[in-house]
Amino acid sequence: MKQTELLIGGRDIAPSSGQYFDVLAPETEQLFARAAQANKDDVELAVRTARQGFNTWSSLAPKQREAALLRAADIVAAEGMSRLLDTLIDESGSAITKATFEINYTVDLLRTAAGEARRLYGETFPNDNPQRMSMVFRHPVGVVAVVSPYNAPLSLLTKMAAFPLAAGNSVVIKPSEQTPTIAIEFAKILLEAGIPADAINVVTGFGAECGAPLVEHPEVNCIALTGSTQTGIHIGATAMKRMVRAQLELGGKSAALVLDDVDPVKAAAIVAQGIFTHGGQICMANSRVIVAKSIYAEFINALKAAAESLPIGDLRNPKTVYGPLINRAAVDKISQHIRDAVASGAEILTGGKPLNYPNGEPSLVFQPTVLLNSPTSCSAWRDESFGPLTNVVVADDLDHAIKLANDSQFGLSASVLTKNIYAAMRAAKEIDAGSVHIGMHSFQSNALAPIGGSKLSGLGRSGGAYSTEEFTEVKWVSIEINADL
Repeated sequence: MKQTELLIGGRDIAPSSGQYFDVLAPETEQLFARAAQANKDDVELAVRTARQGFNTWSSLAPKQREAALLRAADIVAAEGMSRLLDTLIDESGSAITKATFEINYTVDLLRTAAGEARRLYGETFPNDNPQRMSMVFRHPVGVVAVVSPYNAPLSLLTKMAAFPLAAGNSVVIKPSEQTPTIAIEFAKILLEAGIPADAINVVTGFGAECGAPLVEHPEVNCIALTGSTQTGIHIGATAMKRMVRAQLELGGKSAALVLDDVDPVKAAAIVAQGIFTHGGQICMANSRVIVAKSIYAEFINALKAAAESLPIGDLRNPKTVYGPLINRAAVDKISQHIRDAVASGAEILTGGKPLNYPNGEPSLVFQPTVLLNSPTSCSAWRDESFGPLTNVVVADDLDHAIKLANDSQFGLSASVLTKNIYAAMRAAKEIDAGSVHIGMHSFQSNALAPIGGSKLSGLGRSGGAYSTEEFTEVKWVSIEINADL
């Protein structure tokens, strides 16, 4: 059994309270690790340390920050499978293919962030007075609080921490209490790569005792969160009280539009990948599917066959699409959504319950589930299920499909499956979402892309130069050339 401490100033530090909490392996629901339970005093030390780290790190030349991040990428590329893979699988319940993807994507993110260290561009702009010059400089904001999630605990943490670091900020990381170990292991790789010890700090624990003191701390200059909309609303309100910026990537209920000119079997395979990868524990998963009436019957038959043929459960089988949900509460949530939908008139096409352990007790592995004709008022349609559950409804035409896609409080991602470029571009323009993917499912990643959403899916964008915008301040400096002083 592993035991992790807090990581502050490059040192393993025991929590001031002496308390630790249990981390369970989702595959077995047995103890995987014990993690230090931070409180307000620990957060105070971490932020104070990060403030010192900011002064050190931000004063380095861009090429030095670039070199450290590139070294981190090289370490992950060379040693990630031996140092990170097992923890990802066991702690987060990731199938080996998904865990491998995360490690490879982490390398891509680190290299992309390294490039951003040289891209802190300013600008000049003209004045009506020819004797006056105006310049805009870009500076790091200071200490960034990073609150990262459990579903992609390595790659999302990398994105949330590496880009602020590239811009010259220091970070205090508060990972999900479900996945603290991978955060500690990754942070130690960053330190090994040469990032100053006080520029990266990790506090592990729970929201009230650890997360709240962090985001409320007066020395925190920016908050980056990937998490639930409920948490994001609270953190956003907290940030506004102090007038600090918050970059919030929140929930989704992404729509996939399947138009009448596609092969329904091929479209069903794409949709299945878009919802069932990692058991639907992806905010961009296409959990609502809107299908043209003329191909509806063929499509749902193909989707049912695709869902029922998925290899699930065994995390170390390379063919496994997904394993367990993160915990029992996640299983209960998706079960409630299914009950609510059925009570409202929906039909279960396939799935609908968790698989059992050998002893007959229900496990955390939930069957791939497809609901037909869920009312748009039920929770399965309106709320984020964050599990292997999708809703399929019929659209009369493109206007109706777009209207159904926009019938959501979320606006994170969407996809349009069609060969008609005119219909595709019209849908891309009119769907209210942070991204629209044509000919693909709604779950897409790119280290350079502006990831984020509209409505209750969050504020701001992350990735490439868009992260630079979030984690830097601009300053206007003007000069009177012939000032009579």
